[in-house]
Amino acid sequence: MKKNLRVLLLAAGSGLLAPAGTALAQTPTATRPGLSNQLAAVDNMPLSLQQAVDYAIKNKSSLLATRLGEQTAKARVGEIRSAGLPQVNVAANLADNFKLQKSLVDFGAFAGGNSATTLTPSDIAAAQSGQTVNLGTVTLPAEPVPPQALAFGLRHAGNTSASVSQLLFDGSYLIGLKAAKVYEQLAQKQTQQAEIDVVEQVSKAYYSTLVARERLQLLSRNVQRLDTILYQTNQTFKAGFAEKLDVQRLQVQRNNLVVEQQKAQRLTELSVALLKFQMGLPQDQTVQLTDSLSAAVVDAGSLRQRLGVANLATGAGVTGLGGVPNAPAPTATNTPEQNRQDQQTALSGARTGQLAAAFNYNNRIEFSTLETQQALAGLDLANRRAGAYPRLVATAAYGFTGSANNRRDLFAFRGPDSRAANGFPNQNWFGFGNVGLSLNIPVFDGFRRKYLVQQARIAQQTIERGFETLRQSIDLQDAQSRTTLINALDVLDNQRANLDLADEVARVSRIKFKEGVGSNIEVVTAETSLREAQTNYYSALYDVLVAKVDRDKATGELYNQAKK
Repeated sequence: MKKNLRVLLLAAGSGLLAPAGTALAQTPTATRPGLSNQLAAVDNMPLSLQQAVDYAIKNKSSLLATRLGEQTAKARVGEIRSAGLPQVNVAANLADNFKLQKSLVDFGAFAGGNSATTLTPSDIAAAQSGQTVNLGTVTLPAEPVPPQALAFGLRHAGNTSASVSQLLFDGSYLIGLKAAKVYEQLAQKQTQQAEIDVVEQVSKAYYSTLVARERLQLLSRNVQRLDTILYQTNQTFKAGFAEKLDVQRLQVQRNNLVVEQQKAQRLTELSVALLKFQMGLPQDQTVQLTDSLSAAVVDAGSLRQRLGVANLATGAGVTGLGGVPNAPAPTATNTPEQNRQDQQTALSGARTGQLAAAFNYNNRIEFSTLETQQALAGLDLANRRAGAYPRLVATAAYGFTGSANNRRDLFAFRGPDSRAANGFPNQNWFGFGNVGLSLNIPVFDGFRRKYLVQQARIAQQTIERGFETLRQSIDLQDAQSRTTLINALDVLDNQRANLDLADEVARVSRIKFKEGVGSNIEVVTAETSLREAQTNYYSALYDVLVAKVDRDKATGELYNQAKK
Protein backbone atom coordinates (compact mmCIF):
# COMPACT_ATOMS: atom_id res chain seq x y z
CA MET A 1 0.00 0.00 0.00
CA LYS A 2 2.92 2.37 -0.45
CA LYS A 3 1.13 3.89 -3.43
CA ASN A 4 -1.97 4.43 -1.30
CA LEU A 5 0.12 6.31 1.22
CA ARG A 6 1.70 8.28 -1.60
CA VAL A 7 -1.69 9.57 -2.68
CA LEU A 8 -2.21 10.93 0.82
CA LEU A 9 1.28 12.16 1.56
CA LEU A 10 1.57 13.98 -1.74
CA ALA A 11 -1.16 16.19 -0.38
CA ALA A 12 0.91 17.08 2.69
CA GLY A 13 2.96 19.75 0.96
CA SER A 14 2.54 23.31 2.08
CA GLY A 15 1.60 23.11 5.69
CA LEU A 16 1.43 20.50 8.40
CA LEU A 17 0.17 17.53 6.37
CA ALA A 18 -1.14 20.06 3.86
CA PRO A 19 -3.88 18.89 1.59
CA ALA A 20 -5.82 15.84 2.20
CA GLY A 21 -9.21 14.74 1.69
CA THR A 22 -12.83 14.60 1.44
CA ALA A 23 -15.46 12.87 3.22
CA LEU A 24 -17.42 9.83 2.65
CA ALA A 25 -20.50 9.77 4.78
CA GLN A 26 -19.41 9.90 8.39
CA THR A 27 -21.31 9.08 11.54
CA PRO A 28 -22.87 12.35 12.79
CA THR A 29 -21.52 13.58 16.07
CA ALA A 30 -22.59 16.24 18.51
CA THR A 31 -21.97 19.77 17.29
CA ARG A 32 -19.24 21.55 19.23
CA PRO A 33 -20.47 24.53 21.28
CA GLY A 34 -19.42 27.84 19.79
CA LEU A 35 -19.94 26.93 16.14
CA SER A 36 -21.80 29.28 13.87
CA ASN A 37 -25.55 28.91 13.49
CA GLN A 38 -25.00 27.52 10.00
CA LEU A 39 -22.81 24.67 11.23
CA ALA A 40 -25.01 24.00 14.26
CA ALA A 41 -28.00 23.52 11.96
CA VAL A 42 -26.25 21.18 9.50
CA ASP A 43 -25.38 17.67 10.66
CA ASN A 44 -23.80 16.68 7.34
CA MET A 45 -22.36 19.76 5.69
CA PRO A 46 -22.47 19.70 1.85
CA LEU A 47 -19.17 20.94 0.50
CA SER A 48 -18.02 21.80 -3.01
CA LEU A 49 -14.49 22.92 -3.80
CA GLN A 50 -15.59 26.54 -4.07
CA GLN A 51 -17.45 26.33 -0.78
CA ALA A 52 -14.43 24.76 0.89
CA VAL A 53 -12.20 27.57 -0.36
CA ASP A 54 -14.68 30.26 0.69
CA TYR A 55 -15.05 28.77 4.15
CA ALA A 56 -11.29 28.50 4.62
CA ILE A 57 -10.71 32.11 3.57
CA LYS A 58 -13.27 33.28 6.12
CA ASN A 59 -12.50 30.93 9.00
CA LYS A 60 -8.91 29.61 8.81
CA SER A 61 -7.25 30.63 12.06
CA SER A 62 -3.94 31.51 10.40
CA LEU A 63 -5.77 33.87 8.03
CA LEU A 64 -7.65 35.46 10.91
CA ALA A 65 -4.33 36.13 12.59
CA THR A 66 -2.97 37.64 9.36
CA ARG A 67 -5.99 39.92 9.09
CA LEU A 68 -5.20 41.20 12.57
CA GLY A 69 -2.01 42.52 10.97
CA GLU A 70 -4.22 44.57 8.64
CA GLN A 71 -6.02 46.04 11.62
CA THR A 72 -2.67 46.80 13.22
CA ALA A 73 -1.62 48.62 10.04
CA LYS A 74 -4.82 50.68 10.09
CA ALA A 75 -4.22 51.55 13.74
CA ARG A 76 -0.65 52.53 12.82
CA VAL A 77 -2.02 54.95 10.20
CA GLY A 78 -4.23 56.55 12.85
CA GLU A 79 -1.30 56.79 15.24
CA ILE A 80 0.84 58.67 12.72
CA ARG A 81 -2.05 60.92 11.67
CA SER A 82 -2.72 61.83 15.32
CA ALA A 83 0.69 63.46 15.60
CA GLY A 84 -0.57 66.30 13.36
CA LEU A 85 -3.66 66.97 15.47
CA PRO A 86 -3.71 69.34 18.50
CA GLN A 87 -2.12 67.81 21.57
CA VAL A 88 -3.94 68.80 24.80
CA ASN A 89 -2.56 67.93 28.23
CA VAL A 90 -3.78 68.67 31.73
CA ALA A 91 -1.35 68.36 34.65
CA ALA A 92 -1.59 68.83 38.39
CA ASN A 93 0.84 68.16 41.23
CA LEU A 94 1.25 68.67 44.96
CA ALA A 95 4.51 68.87 46.88
CA ASP A 96 5.41 68.77 50.55
CA ASN A 97 8.70 70.63 50.86
CA PHE A 98 9.51 69.22 54.28
CA LYS A 99 12.96 70.81 54.02
CA LEU A 100 13.04 73.97 51.95
CA GLN A 101 16.12 74.77 49.94
CA LYS A 102 17.96 77.87 51.21
CA SER A 103 19.99 80.48 49.37
CA LEU A 104 22.45 83.13 50.64
CA VAL A 105 21.26 86.71 50.27
CA ASP A 106 23.47 89.84 50.72
CA PHE A 107 21.12 92.40 52.24
CA GLY A 108 23.85 95.05 52.14
CA ALA A 109 23.75 94.94 48.36
CA PHE A 110 20.00 95.62 48.37
CA ALA A 111 20.49 98.61 50.72
CA GLY A 112 23.12 100.23 48.51
CA GLY A 113 25.63 100.84 51.37
CA ASN A 114 25.17 101.70 55.05
CA SER A 115 21.47 102.53 54.73
CA ALA A 116 18.35 100.40 54.21
CA THR A 117 14.84 101.02 52.94
CA THR A 118 11.94 100.75 55.39
CA LEU A 119 8.64 99.15 54.31
CA THR A 120 5.48 99.20 56.45
CA PRO A 121 2.14 97.36 56.00
CA SER A 122 0.44 100.65 55.07
CA ASP A 123 3.03 101.21 52.35
CA ILE A 124 2.27 97.74 50.91
CA ALA A 125 -1.52 98.31 50.94
CA ALA A 126 -1.11 101.71 49.25
CA ALA A 127 1.13 100.25 46.55
CA GLN A 128 -1.36 97.45 45.83
CA SER A 129 -4.17 100.00 45.45
CA GLY A 130 -2.14 101.82 42.83
CA GLN A 131 -1.00 104.81 44.98
CA THR A 132 2.52 106.25 44.92
CA VAL A 133 4.52 105.41 48.05
CA ASN A 134 7.66 107.22 49.21
CA LEU A 135 9.85 104.85 51.09
CA GLY A 136 12.07 106.01 53.94
CA THR A 137 15.59 104.93 54.78
CA VAL A 138 17.33 104.04 58.03
CA THR A 139 20.99 104.00 58.94
CA LEU A 140 22.55 100.56 59.33
CA PRO A 141 25.21 99.67 61.92
CA ALA A 142 28.79 100.38 60.99
CA GLU A 143 29.65 96.73 60.72
CA PRO A 144 28.28 95.24 57.45
CA VAL A 145 25.83 92.34 57.76
CA PRO A 146 27.17 89.13 56.17
CA PRO A 147 25.02 87.26 53.60
CA GLN A 148 22.16 85.43 55.25
CA ALA A 149 20.62 82.04 54.33
CA LEU A 150 16.96 82.35 53.44
CA ALA A 151 14.40 79.74 52.35
CA PHE A 152 12.18 80.91 49.50
CA GLY A 153 8.67 79.53 49.28
CA LEU A 154 6.42 77.66 51.68
CA ARG A 155 6.36 74.05 52.76
CA HIS A 156 3.26 72.99 50.82
CA ALA A 157 2.95 73.86 47.12
CA GLY A 158 0.70 72.86 44.26
CA ASN A 159 -0.03 73.74 40.67
CA THR A 160 -2.41 72.78 37.90
CA SER A 161 -2.22 73.69 34.22
CA ALA A 162 -3.56 72.93 30.76
CA SER A 163 -1.30 73.02 27.70
CA VAL A 164 -2.01 72.85 23.98
CA SER A 165 0.47 72.30 21.15
CA GLN A 166 -0.11 72.16 17.41
CA LEU A 167 2.40 70.92 14.87
CA LEU A 168 2.70 73.53 12.11
CA PHE A 169 5.46 72.03 10.00
CA ASP A 170 7.48 68.82 10.10
CA GLY A 171 8.85 67.22 6.93
CA SER A 172 9.03 63.80 8.55
CA TYR A 173 5.34 63.95 9.49
CA LEU A 174 4.21 64.55 5.91
CA ILE A 175 6.31 61.66 4.66
CA GLY A 176 5.09 59.49 7.50
CA LEU A 177 1.50 59.97 6.37
CA LYS A 178 2.36 58.64 2.93
CA ALA A 179 4.36 55.75 4.36
CA ALA A 180 1.50 54.75 6.67
CA LYS A 181 -0.87 54.34 3.73
CA VAL A 182 1.70 52.28 1.82
CA TYR A 183 2.26 50.16 4.94
CA GLU A 184 -1.46 49.45 5.06
CA GLN A 185 -1.33 48.32 1.41
CA LEU A 186 1.58 46.03 2.28
CA ALA A 187 -0.44 44.41 5.07
CA GLN A 188 -3.32 43.83 2.66
CA LYS A 189 -1.02 42.17 0.13
CA GLN A 190 0.48 39.96 2.83
CA THR A 191 -3.04 38.86 3.69
CA GLN A 192 -3.69 38.11 0.02
CA GLN A 193 -0.50 36.03 -0.08
CA ALA A 194 -1.72 34.03 2.90
CA GLU A 195 -5.10 33.54 1.20
CA ILE A 196 -3.38 32.19 -1.93
CA ASP A 197 -1.53 29.65 0.19
CA VAL A 198 -4.79 28.58 1.83
CA VAL A 199 -6.50 28.23 -1.56
CA GLU A 200 -3.63 26.04 -2.73
CA GLN A 201 -3.74 23.83 0.36
CA VAL A 202 -7.52 23.43 0.36
CA SER A 203 -7.61 22.68 -3.38
CA LYS A 204 -4.99 19.96 -3.09
CA ALA A 205 -6.73 18.54 -0.02
CA TYR A 206 -10.08 18.47 -1.80
CA TYR A 207 -8.64 16.76 -4.88
CA SER A 208 -6.81 14.27 -2.66
CA THR A 209 -10.05 13.27 -1.00
CA LEU A 210 -11.90 13.01 -4.31
CA VAL A 211 -9.24 10.60 -5.58
CA ALA A 212 -9.21 8.63 -2.32
CA ARG A 213 -13.02 8.33 -2.34
CA GLU A 214 -13.14 7.23 -5.98
CA ARG A 215 -10.43 4.66 -5.42
CA LEU A 216 -12.23 3.31 -2.35
CA GLN A 217 -15.41 2.87 -4.35
CA LEU A 218 -13.47 1.07 -7.06
CA LEU A 219 -11.93 -1.28 -4.47
CA SER A 220 -15.43 -2.05 -3.19
CA ARG A 221 -16.50 -3.03 -6.70
CA ASN A 222 -13.37 -5.17 -7.07
CA VAL A 223 -14.21 -7.02 -3.85
CA GLN A 224 -17.76 -7.64 -5.06
CA ARG A 225 -16.52 -8.93 -8.41
CA LEU A 226 -13.93 -11.18 -6.76
CA ASP A 227 -16.57 -12.51 -4.34
CA THR A 228 -18.63 -13.55 -7.35
CA ILE A 229 -15.68 -15.35 -8.94
CA LEU A 230 -14.80 -17.01 -5.62
CA TYR A 231 -18.37 -18.23 -5.16
CA GLN A 232 -18.52 -19.64 -8.68
CA THR A 233 -15.14 -21.34 -8.30
CA ASN A 234 -16.16 -22.84 -4.96
CA GLN A 235 -19.35 -24.20 -6.49
CA THR A 236 -17.31 -25.65 -9.35
CA PHE A 237 -14.96 -27.25 -6.82
CA LYS A 238 -17.87 -28.80 -4.96
CA ALA A 239 -19.08 -30.23 -8.26
CA GLY A 240 -15.66 -31.78 -8.83
CA PHE A 241 -14.69 -29.63 -11.81
CA ALA A 242 -12.07 -27.46 -10.05
CA GLU A 243 -9.21 -28.00 -7.68
CA LYS A 244 -9.13 -26.81 -4.09
CA LEU A 245 -5.94 -24.95 -4.97
CA ASP A 246 -7.95 -22.73 -7.33
CA VAL A 247 -10.30 -21.76 -4.50
CA GLN A 248 -7.44 -21.08 -2.13
CA ARG A 249 -5.70 -18.82 -4.64
CA LEU A 250 -8.84 -16.74 -4.97
CA GLN A 251 -9.26 -16.65 -1.17
CA VAL A 252 -5.74 -15.30 -0.79
CA GLN A 253 -6.48 -12.75 -3.49
CA ARG A 254 -9.68 -11.68 -1.74
CA ASN A 255 -8.02 -11.41 1.68
CA ASN A 256 -5.36 -9.10 0.26
CA LEU A 257 -8.00 -7.03 -1.49
CA VAL A 258 -10.08 -6.66 1.69
CA VAL A 259 -7.04 -5.51 3.66
CA GLU A 260 -6.27 -3.03 0.91
CA GLN A 261 -9.87 -1.81 1.05
CA GLN A 262 -9.66 -1.31 4.83
CA LYS A 263 -6.46 0.68 4.48
CA ALA A 264 -8.02 2.83 1.78
CA GLN A 265 -11.01 3.45 4.06
CA ARG A 266 -8.75 4.68 6.87
CA LEU A 267 -6.72 6.83 4.49
CA THR A 268 -9.92 8.36 3.16
CA GLU A 269 -11.05 9.21 6.67
CA LEU A 270 -7.66 10.72 7.39
CA SER A 271 -7.81 12.75 4.20
CA VAL A 272 -11.17 14.13 5.33
CA ALA A 273 -9.62 15.16 8.64
CA LEU A 274 -6.79 16.89 6.82
CA LEU A 275 -9.24 18.74 4.57
CA LYS A 276 -11.06 19.99 7.66
CA PHE A 277 -7.76 21.13 9.12
CA GLN A 278 -6.87 23.05 5.97
CA MET A 279 -10.31 24.69 6.01
CA GLY A 280 -10.26 25.54 9.70
CA LEU A 281 -13.35 23.36 10.17
CA PRO A 282 -13.88 21.56 13.50
CA GLN A 283 -13.04 17.88 13.29
CA ASP A 284 -16.39 16.85 14.77
CA GLN A 285 -18.30 18.52 11.90
CA THR A 286 -19.28 15.92 9.30
CA VAL A 287 -19.02 16.88 5.64
CA GLN A 288 -20.18 15.48 2.31
CA LEU A 289 -18.28 16.44 -0.82
CA THR A 290 -20.59 17.46 -3.64
CA ASP A 291 -18.08 17.75 -6.47
CA SER A 292 -17.32 14.66 -8.54
CA LEU A 293 -13.95 13.52 -9.74
CA SER A 294 -15.16 13.54 -13.33
CA ALA A 295 -15.89 17.28 -13.01
CA ALA A 296 -12.44 17.90 -11.58
CA VAL A 297 -10.58 16.01 -14.32
CA VAL A 298 -9.18 18.45 -16.82
CA ASP A 299 -9.32 18.11 -20.58
CA ALA A 300 -5.76 17.11 -21.39
CA GLY A 301 -6.07 18.26 -24.99
CA SER A 302 -7.28 21.78 -24.23
CA LEU A 303 -4.79 22.05 -21.39
CA ARG A 304 -1.97 21.14 -23.73
CA GLN A 305 -3.11 23.82 -26.13
CA ARG A 306 -3.00 26.37 -23.32
CA LEU A 307 0.51 25.22 -22.50
CA GLY A 308 1.52 25.49 -26.14
CA VAL A 309 2.63 21.84 -26.43
CA ALA A 310 -0.05 20.40 -28.75
CA ASN A 311 2.55 19.52 -31.37
CA LEU A 312 4.11 16.54 -33.12
CA ALA A 313 5.78 15.30 -29.97
CA THR A 314 2.75 15.17 -27.68
CA GLY A 315 -0.47 14.96 -29.67
CA ALA A 316 -3.58 16.97 -28.92
CA GLY A 317 -6.33 14.45 -28.13
CA VAL A 318 -7.93 13.99 -24.74
CA THR A 319 -5.99 10.79 -24.17
CA GLY A 320 -2.84 12.11 -25.74
CA LEU A 321 -2.60 8.86 -27.69
CA GLY A 322 -4.96 9.75 -30.56
CA GLY A 323 -4.24 11.10 -33.98
CA VAL A 324 -1.17 13.25 -34.32
CA PRO A 325 -1.90 16.77 -35.62
CA ASN A 326 -0.15 18.23 -38.61
CA ALA A 327 2.92 20.28 -37.96
CA PRO A 328 2.03 24.00 -37.78
CA ALA A 329 3.44 26.18 -40.52
CA PRO A 330 6.18 28.53 -39.23
CA THR A 331 5.24 32.19 -39.04
CA ALA A 332 6.93 34.59 -41.38
CA THR A 333 8.08 36.85 -38.57
CA ASN A 334 10.33 34.24 -36.94
CA THR A 335 13.81 33.74 -38.26
CA PRO A 336 15.39 30.26 -38.39
CA GLU A 337 17.68 31.30 -35.53
CA GLN A 338 14.67 32.36 -33.44
CA ASN A 339 12.94 29.05 -34.16
CA ARG A 340 16.04 27.15 -33.10
CA GLN A 341 16.27 29.09 -29.84
CA ASP A 342 12.58 28.50 -29.12
CA GLN A 343 13.00 24.78 -29.71
CA GLN A 344 15.95 24.62 -27.35
CA THR A 345 14.04 26.63 -24.76
CA ALA A 346 11.01 24.36 -25.01
CA LEU A 347 13.17 21.26 -24.67
CA SER A 348 14.73 22.69 -21.52
CA GLY A 349 11.30 23.27 -20.00
CA ALA A 350 11.51 27.07 -20.02
CA ARG A 351 9.17 29.52 -21.74
CA THR A 352 9.67 30.56 -25.34
CA GLY A 353 10.08 34.19 -26.23
CA GLN A 354 6.45 34.54 -27.33
CA LEU A 355 5.11 33.00 -24.12
CA ALA A 356 7.51 35.02 -22.00
CA ALA A 357 6.32 38.24 -23.60
CA ALA A 358 2.75 37.38 -22.60
CA PHE A 359 3.68 36.63 -18.99
CA ASN A 360 2.81 39.42 -16.56
CA TYR A 361 4.92 39.42 -13.42
CA ASN A 362 2.37 41.63 -11.67
CA ASN A 363 0.01 38.64 -11.62
CA ARG A 364 2.22 37.24 -8.88
CA ILE A 365 1.44 38.70 -5.48
CA GLU A 366 5.11 38.33 -4.49
CA PHE A 367 6.09 40.80 -7.21
CA SER A 368 3.40 43.28 -6.18
CA THR A 369 4.46 42.94 -2.54
CA LEU A 370 8.07 43.66 -3.45
CA GLU A 371 6.96 46.77 -5.34
CA THR A 372 5.18 47.97 -2.20
CA GLN A 373 8.29 47.28 -0.13
CA GLN A 374 10.30 49.30 -2.64
CA ALA A 375 7.88 52.22 -2.22
CA LEU A 376 8.27 51.98 1.55
CA ALA A 377 12.07 51.98 1.21
CA GLY A 378 11.88 55.12 -0.94
CA LEU A 379 9.70 56.87 1.65
CA ASP A 380 12.08 55.80 4.41
CA LEU A 381 14.96 57.38 2.49
CA ALA A 382 12.97 60.60 2.06
CA ASN A 383 12.15 60.55 5.78
CA ARG A 384 15.84 60.31 6.69
CA ARG A 385 16.58 63.28 4.47
CA ALA A 386 13.66 65.23 5.93
CA GLY A 387 15.43 65.10 9.28
CA ALA A 388 17.37 68.21 8.14
CA TYR A 389 14.18 70.29 7.84
CA PRO A 390 13.10 72.65 10.66
CA ARG A 391 10.22 71.75 12.95
CA LEU A 392 7.71 74.42 13.99
CA VAL A 393 5.20 73.96 16.82
CA ALA A 394 2.67 76.42 18.29
CA THR A 395 2.22 76.18 22.06
CA ALA A 396 -0.15 77.63 24.65
CA ALA A 397 -0.57 77.06 28.40
CA TYR A 398 -2.70 78.35 31.25
CA GLY A 399 -2.76 77.33 34.88
CA PHE A 400 -2.57 78.19 38.58
CA THR A 401 0.10 77.76 41.23
CA GLY A 402 -0.30 78.02 44.99
CA SER A 403 1.54 77.52 48.26
CA ALA A 404 0.87 77.50 52.02
CA ASN A 405 2.50 76.58 55.30
CA ASN A 406 0.10 73.70 55.88
CA ARG A 407 -1.87 71.35 53.70
CA ARG A 408 -5.26 72.55 54.88
CA ASP A 409 -4.37 76.15 54.11
CA LEU A 410 -3.16 75.12 50.62
CA PHE A 411 -6.64 73.93 49.70
CA ALA A 412 -8.30 77.14 50.88
CA PHE A 413 -7.90 78.51 47.33
CA ARG A 414 -7.81 82.17 48.28
CA GLY A 415 -8.07 84.62 45.42
CA PRO A 416 -6.82 88.20 44.88
CA ASP A 417 -9.58 89.77 47.02
CA SER A 418 -8.72 87.74 50.11
CA ARG A 419 -7.38 89.67 53.14
CA ALA A 420 -5.94 88.55 56.45
CA ALA A 421 -7.19 89.83 59.81
CA ASN A 422 -4.45 92.49 59.91
CA GLY A 423 -5.45 93.76 56.47
CA PHE A 424 -2.63 92.25 54.50
CA PRO A 425 -3.53 90.37 51.29
CA ASN A 426 -3.27 86.63 51.83
CA GLN A 427 -3.87 85.27 48.30
CA ASN A 428 -2.25 81.83 47.97
CA TRP A 429 -3.18 80.82 44.38
CA PHE A 430 -1.99 82.77 41.33
CA GLY A 431 -2.80 82.28 37.68
CA PHE A 432 -0.39 82.23 34.75
CA GLY A 433 -0.61 81.77 30.98
CA ASN A 434 1.50 81.89 27.85
CA VAL A 435 1.41 81.39 24.09
CA GLY A 436 4.39 80.90 21.84
CA LEU A 437 6.12 79.24 18.91
CA SER A 438 8.80 76.58 19.14
CA LEU A 439 11.22 76.32 16.22
CA ASN A 440 13.81 73.57 16.09
CA ILE A 441 16.45 73.78 13.35
CA PRO A 442 18.91 70.86 13.13
CA VAL A 443 22.41 72.23 12.59
CA PHE A 444 24.91 69.46 13.30
CA ASP A 445 24.29 65.97 14.67
CA GLY A 446 27.74 64.46 14.31
CA PHE A 447 26.96 63.10 10.81
CA ARG A 448 24.27 60.79 12.27
CA ARG A 449 21.71 61.75 9.62
CA LYS A 450 24.29 61.18 6.87
CA TYR A 451 24.79 57.57 7.89
CA LEU A 452 21.07 57.01 8.33
CA VAL A 453 20.54 58.18 4.74
CA GLN A 454 23.29 55.81 3.58
CA GLN A 455 21.59 52.87 5.32
CA ALA A 456 18.22 53.75 3.81
CA ARG A 457 19.76 54.08 0.33
CA ILE A 458 21.47 50.69 0.65
CA ALA A 459 18.20 49.09 1.80
CA GLN A 460 16.48 50.54 -1.27
CA GLN A 461 19.19 49.21 -3.57
CA THR A 462 18.92 45.79 -1.95
CA ILE A 463 15.21 45.65 -2.78
CA GLU A 464 15.93 46.73 -6.34
CA ARG A 465 18.39 43.84 -6.68
CA GLY A 466 15.66 41.57 -5.33
CA PHE A 467 13.46 42.28 -8.35
CA GLU A 468 15.84 40.47 -10.68
CA THR A 469 16.13 37.54 -8.29
CA LEU A 470 12.35 37.36 -7.98
CA ARG A 471 11.90 37.48 -11.76
CA GLN A 472 14.33 34.61 -12.17
CA SER A 473 12.55 32.67 -9.42
CA ILE A 474 9.15 33.26 -11.04
CA ASP A 475 10.54 32.19 -14.42
CA LEU A 476 11.89 29.02 -12.86
CA GLN A 477 8.61 28.25 -11.09
CA ASP A 478 6.71 28.90 -14.29
CA ALA A 479 8.96 26.59 -16.32
CA GLN A 480 8.99 23.94 -13.60
CA SER A 481 5.21 23.94 -13.15
CA ARG A 482 4.71 23.84 -16.91
CA THR A 483 7.07 20.89 -17.36
CA THR A 484 5.61 19.06 -14.36
CA LEU A 485 2.08 19.47 -15.68
CA ILE A 486 3.05 18.30 -19.18
CA ASN A 487 4.79 15.24 -17.75
CA ALA A 488 1.83 14.51 -15.47
CA LEU A 489 -0.55 14.70 -18.45
CA ASP A 490 1.61 12.29 -20.43
CA VAL A 491 1.74 9.87 -17.49
CA LEU A 492 -2.04 10.15 -17.03
CA ASP A 493 -2.62 9.37 -20.71
CA ASN A 494 -0.39 6.33 -20.46
CA GLN A 495 -1.96 5.10 -17.21
CA ARG A 496 -5.47 5.57 -18.62
CA ALA A 497 -4.53 3.46 -21.64
CA ASN A 498 -2.94 0.85 -19.34
CA LEU A 499 -6.09 0.79 -17.18
CA ASP A 500 -8.29 0.20 -20.21
CA LEU A 501 -6.01 -2.63 -21.36
CA ALA A 502 -5.82 -4.19 -17.89
CA ASP A 503 -9.60 -4.01 -17.52
CA GLU A 504 -10.08 -5.70 -20.89
CA VAL A 505 -7.55 -8.43 -20.03
CA ALA A 506 -9.28 -9.07 -16.68
CA ARG A 507 -12.71 -9.22 -18.37
CA VAL A 508 -11.53 -11.72 -20.97
CA SER A 509 -9.73 -13.81 -18.33
CA ARG A 510 -12.90 -14.05 -16.25
CA ILE A 511 -14.94 -15.08 -19.29
CA LYS A 512 -12.37 -17.72 -20.28
CA PHE A 513 -12.29 -19.09 -16.73
CA LYS A 514 -16.07 -19.15 -16.55
CA GLU A 515 -16.27 -21.03 -19.85
CA GLY A 516 -13.62 -23.49 -18.70
CA VAL A 517 -10.98 -22.53 -21.25
CA GLY A 518 -8.86 -20.41 -18.91
CA SER A 519 -6.89 -21.11 -15.77
CA ASN A 520 -7.39 -19.78 -12.28
CA ILE A 521 -3.86 -18.42 -12.26
CA GLU A 522 -4.65 -16.35 -15.32
CA VAL A 523 -7.61 -14.73 -13.51
CA VAL A 524 -5.55 -13.99 -10.38
CA THR A 525 -2.75 -12.48 -12.45
CA ALA A 526 -5.18 -10.35 -14.45
CA GLU A 527 -6.93 -9.09 -11.30
CA THR A 528 -3.58 -8.21 -9.73
CA SER A 529 -2.52 -6.31 -12.84
CA LEU A 530 -5.88 -4.51 -12.90
CA ARG A 531 -5.54 -3.32 -9.30
CA GLU A 532 -2.02 -2.12 -9.99
CA ALA A 533 -3.22 -0.26 -13.08
CA GLN A 534 -6.04 1.30 -11.05
CA THR A 535 -3.63 2.44 -8.34
CA ASN A 536 -1.26 3.90 -10.93
CA TYR A 537 -4.11 5.65 -12.72
CA TYR A 538 -5.49 7.38 -9.63
CA SER A 539 -2.00 8.32 -8.51
CA ALA A 540 -1.36 9.87 -11.94
CA LEU A 541 -4.75 11.60 -11.82
CA TYR A 542 -3.92 13.16 -8.46
CA ASP A 543 -0.53 14.26 -9.81
CA VAL A 544 -2.27 16.07 -12.68
CA LEU A 545 -4.71 17.84 -10.37
CA VAL A 546 -1.91 18.94 -8.05
CA ALA A 547 0.27 20.01 -10.99
CA LYS A 548 -2.66 22.05 -12.31
CA VAL A 549 -2.97 23.85 -8.94
CA ASP A 550 0.79 24.51 -8.90
CA ARG A 551 0.60 25.80 -12.47
CA ASP A 552 -2.25 28.19 -11.63
CA LYS A 553 -0.30 29.45 -8.63
CA ALA A 554 2.85 29.94 -10.69
CA THR A 555 0.97 32.03 -13.27
CA GLY A 556 -0.93 34.01 -10.64
CA GLU A 557 -4.34 32.67 -11.70
CA LEU A 558 -5.12 30.57 -8.61
CA TYR A 559 -6.35 33.47 -6.47
CA ASN A 560 -8.51 34.94 -9.25
CA GLN A 561 -10.12 31.57 -9.93
CA ALA A 562 -10.93 31.15 -6.25
CA LYS A 563 -12.58 34.57 -6.17
CA LYS A 564 -14.91 33.81 -9.08
